[in-house]
Amino acid sequence: MEKVQILKAIADSTRLNILELLLKHNYCVRALAKELQLSEAAISQHLKVLKEAGLIKGEKRGYFMHYEVDSIALKDIAKEIKALTDIKKEGCKPTDRIDCPTLEKSECPKKGQCSAEVKAFCHGRDNDR
Repeated sequence: MEKVQILKAIADSTRLNILELLLKHNYCVRALAKELQLSEAAISQHLKVLKEAGLIKGEKRGYFMHYEVDSIALKDIAKEIKALTDIKKEGCKPTDRIDCPTLEKSECPKKGQCSAEVKAFCHGRDNDR
């Protein structure tokens, strides 16, 4: 399961709606098409993207394929997103990296009077404020 592929798959509002429906019940293409008022061909294409991302799986029942969400895959991506929210910002000093992005950028109180080192640290190399 590739993280970017999963995020792209759920970024589409129709696919997100399909996931929400499939979390509540298993559906076939025809039922999803009726529920979302879309063509069966459109639903099939959306299901293909979700399946390739590893978010859904299908089970053949008679003539119809019924789809369900792979809850483990959905929980795994949720954990990865949660882990992103736990990343803490780190401060740095001009001596660490000359191109270090500062945590707080504000207008210089001494406009035009900053040393070259302060300009590079606070304003960036390409900014002569």
